[in-house]
Amino acid sequence: MTSRLPSLNGLRAFEAAARHMSFTVAASELNVTQTAISHQIRRLEEELGVRLFVRQNRSLSLTPEAAEYLPGVRAAFNDLRLATDRLLRRDDDHVLTVSTLASLAAKWLLPRLSAFQEAHSGIDVHITTSTSLVDFQRDTVDAAIRYGRGQWAGLRSDWLMADELFPVCSPSLLDGTRPLKCPEDLRDHVLLHTSNANSDDWRLWLTAAGLPTDISKQPGVTFDLLFVTIQAAIDGIGIAMGRTSYVQDDIAKGRLVVPFRIALPADAGFYLVTPQGRADSPKLSAFRSWLGAAAHTSP
Repeated sequence: MTSRLPSLNGLRAFEAAARHMSFTVAASELNVTQTAISHQIRRLEEELGVRLFVRQNRSLSLTPEAAEYLPGVRAAFNDLRLATDRLLRRDDDHVLTVSTLASLAAKWLLPRLSAFQEAHSGIDVHITTSTSLVDFQRDTVDAAIRYGRGQWAGLRSDWLMADELFPVCSPSLLDGTRPLKCPEDLRDHVLLHTSNANSDDWRLWLTAAGLPTDISKQPGVTFDLLFVTIQAAIDGIGIAMGRTSYVQDDIAKGRLVVPFRIALPADAGFYLVTPQGRADSPKLSAFRSWLGAAAHTSP
């Protein structure tokens, strides 16, 4: 006895509607009308002889049968996406797309990238920046450089480098009208802050230095990207809380100085993250080897 597969369009509509719990959002994703989604799901329910959704006023929920059916449907679509991705990537062995944080790209990766291009001229590197975690099944990305503890399920994580936290400033501030001789002198200066993931850096460092954390609450300037904060420090606007990978090149070239010897080890580090199934492709192997060496050398 042969089993008949239900409508592929119906399954796509079901999977999208169940993922968003909305016919409207599913219609937008699949570029059809909401009426078309309703018709496709009604047809699928008739084919299966099973009710899939419970519609109550403006809410939508899965029936018990649909909740049991959904994981298999979702897995099948994921397998199709992966198979298609593998097929199309046969022609993209020369293209390497890497996602990373904008500040890390600007202050660390880009100054070093020309060395990789010189060594691997046959690989066309594309850099994208985002603070969001990459979905390798959905996004056209080969690898990501991310900050964390290296524990991402189903992905290979290769250690790159760790950071320390410490204040940095323009050399002009060291011996200006309000010289920086000791950490307590921070009260007389503008502190530069970075929002989001780095918003707590000043408080952590002040605690490690044995200073009152209320120093971090004095009037200052806040930026949304760390590399902009670092540039403001270079321009003499104030004192920034630096992280090793973001400021080491500016320190080496004299654009920034470290006024105090107190440094706080960060609690995580940077990793190269790749999908397990593609982690050992030639282009990723080449990039991983180069990146590991670059993490321990100057540009």
